Amino acid sequence: MTLILHTRLAFFAILSGNLGGYIEEVAQALETATIYDAHPPQPLNLDLKSFSSLSDFPPLEAIKIHTQISLADAQATRNSHVEVTKKLGAYPKDLYSGQGIVILAGGRYTGFATTGLGMLREIGSKSPVEVWVKDQSEEREGWCAELAREGVACRRLSDYMDTELLEHGYQLKISAILFSSFEQVLFLDADNVPIVNPDVIFTSKSFTDTGAVMWPDYWKHTGTPYLPYVVGLSDGPSEMLREDQTVESGQLVWDKRRHWKSLCLAAYYNYYGPQHYYTMISQGWAGWGDKDTFLIALRSLRQDYYMVPHKLKTLFINGTTDGIGMLQADPSKPASYEPMFLHSNIIKWSIRSFFCEGCADQAIDPVAVSAYENSKSPINRHLKEHRRIFQLQDMLAMNVDPEPTIWRSFEHVACRSFWQDERLCNRTREHMEQTFGFQFQKSWSSPIIGGGGEQICLRTI
Repeated sequence: MTLILHTRLAFFAILSGNLGGYIEEVAQALETATIYDAHPPQPLNLDLKSFSSLSDFPPLEAIKIHTQISLADAQATRNSHVEVTKKLGAYPKDLYSGQGIVILAGGRYTGFATTGLGMLREIGSKSPVEVWVKDQSEEREGWCAELAREGVACRRLSDYMDTELLEHGYQLKISAILFSSFEQVLFLDADNVPIVNPDVIFTSKSFTDTGAVMWPDYWKHTGTPYLPYVVGLSDGPSEMLREDQTVESGQLVWDKRRHWKSLCLAAYYNYYGPQHYYTMISQGWAGWGDKDTFLIALRSLRQDYYMVPHKLKTLFINGTTDGIGMLQADPSKPASYEPMFLHSNIIKWSIRSFFCEGCADQAIDPVAVSAYENSKSPINRHLKEHRRIFQLQDMLAMNVDPEPTIWRSFEHVACRSFWQDERLCNRTREHMEQTFGFQFQKSWSSPIIGGGGEQICLRTI
């Protein structure tokens, strides 16, 4: 690990400029990466170890002593942090423009991303979208061509940087945000499913007043007491962050023009994230990774941001106490909780992972065993018995019912897209008919599968 840190030129080492002027401009904007190399934290590798229990929130005394950092190392890391913040470059004027949605996909996450993309179409989003994958090895051949026909830009990070230098998948998010062409970004994890149109966020007071919107996670801060000292929030080890809520970054909104330096500082934390900062921020408690680096960067530079005031809600599988995902609130409506995003962190919403059979041998986007095939899956009986997966009473209590719309997105993927498969399509439509009352009409004028085709009517009874 240390050898890698010393020999790599830069985490954001831009490739040669044969991809055009935009790449060259990004290269100039990210010259700060050489600053990161010059100012590493100490020690380069913090010891990552688990707490005695991951089911119970750790007590304060355990948090205070969990990660051993000497005062000398903390002072050296603070000094490096000071130098980095002094040298962060100005916003690259005229490099980025507009507003848009950035989705990180690739490999098995591509199947999850198809659901979120389909939902954006179903709920009427007009925002331009960029889908990012790490490199060609994680790209399903032909998928990007279909995305282009639908007006979605498909990008490979490997066209912009040496992705071999990335040491953890958590470093992909900051990279996609930095390289995206948008000035104002709504970032979505691949397994995040918008259930109402998120375009309103860009014009919401929450965003226009601050330039950054974040959502709360389940738990409070568990970082080492040296964290506030290192990032300049305190003059010594401190518990000042202890009661702060951590961030659930399955969705994130960022204005690069207003918060460019904060974004570059977050990139610094991610640059040394797997070795140092991820552990300093969470100490190996649940949520270790990039998720709080954005908030810490904003706080370090005393920048404005909006934290959604409503707690996230856990959704449960119909008829059980098993969780299925997290519902996050609409930031444009701070007065009351109204859900906007379903971050399916437990059971991923993908028609292929639900109903696909024999997909385990696929190198790209494999489905080891689908929920329909796996008798031990908590939704196996729901699929076979044509039952709703969400508890309807929970949905109605929040005045939403996204499940039928999600299945419309599923139907498009299974029957009328690059991923179409006759057996998968038939099974999807049967479930929709039996569970939600959808009806499908035959149409021989629109060939879809097997030469004959069917045209979806998409109406319920």
